[in-house]
Amino acid sequence: MDQTEKKRRAARAALEYIEMGTALGVGTGSTVNELIEFLPEVADRLTSVVSSSSETTRRLQAKGIEVSELNSVGDLDLYIDGADEATKHFHLTKGGGGALTREKVIAAASRKFVCIIDDSKLVGMLGGFPLPIEVIPMAQAYIARQIIRYRGQPIWREGFMTDNGNHIIDVHNLSIANPVEMETRFNQLPGVVTAGLFAHRPADVLLVAGRDGVRTMQR
Repeated sequence: MDQTEKKRRAARAALEYIEMGTALGVGTGSTVNELIEFLPEVADRLTSVVSSSSETTRRLQAKGIEVSELNSVGDLDLYIDGADEATKHFHLTKGGGGALTREKVIAAASRKFVCIIDDSKLVGMLGGFPLPIEVIPMAQAYIARQIIRYRGQPIWREGFMTDNGNHIIDVHNLSIANPVEMETRFNQLPGVVTAGLFAHRPADVLLVAGRDGVRTMQR
């Protein structure tokens, strides 16, 4: 079974969490794109939909789904998104698509966070996937120097700008033994908008698609 089919299975499994009257947040990335393909099937259950990126908004609107602003909706019932890495403790690395800040805001505003992944994303410790950090442009070099002090290798994602008009630094060669502590440490650096660690607000449910179906892990 290829990765695309696994992503499709994880995305379909998430539909059962969308109950009648749900205010839904939708993440960004290849697995979420599979979810968006299925959303018209349950559109009648949705009271509002909030998007984490301009790319997701475009895809939702192409499916005839109206997108609302978080400011006008308030708290959300459910957030569905993928991850670049996840652990059995429900800590995540996110931001490969560059939408980590808006994803983190929507996750924080949601009562339940369902993370949809294929089994290649479930890891023993975060850090194999480079950690994205969104930074304001003027702070890029300063932040990079601080990251080197933490023994990470910062690489500017050249030619990329977030929906917020900021830059991304991808931090390689980190062993993230304590995601909560590292999230706090990086977020406190002046000029960091947010780090792509979802540890203070982890996932509530992991839907992990493998060859034998979709495994549900609940926090």
